[in-house]
Amino acid sequence: MSIDNYHLMVAKTILTQIGGQRFITMTGARQFIALDTPGLQFDLPCDSMFVKQKIRRVQVRLDPCDTYTVLALTKQKGQLDYVVVAQQSGIYCDMLEAIFTDVTGLHTRL
Repeated sequence: MSIDNYHLMVAKTILTQIGGQRFITMTGARQFIALDTPGLQFDLPCDSMFVKQKIRRVQVRLDPCDTYTVLALTKQKGQLDYVVVAQQSGIYCDMLEAIFTDVTGLHTRL
């Protein structure tokens, strides 16, 4: 499936709103993907003992009402697919960093 400029713009905006390069440095997040929902998906380091509930993947989806839904996913032993372990909806852009910290246990700033 092809991702158009709109979806890339939304993904970049979400990354900026969550902290940009500072966020990447502080959390070790990687493998950023623009979602066609639209939104942003990224993976967290597997070896981090600070991540709650062994969360390995996070999706931030833009909702039609201009808020976000944050999904925290993990892989269960022996499973191929990721499973949602936490979900919060109705998140405004200025709440993204705090919600990320609350859900994952990882801080986005010093």
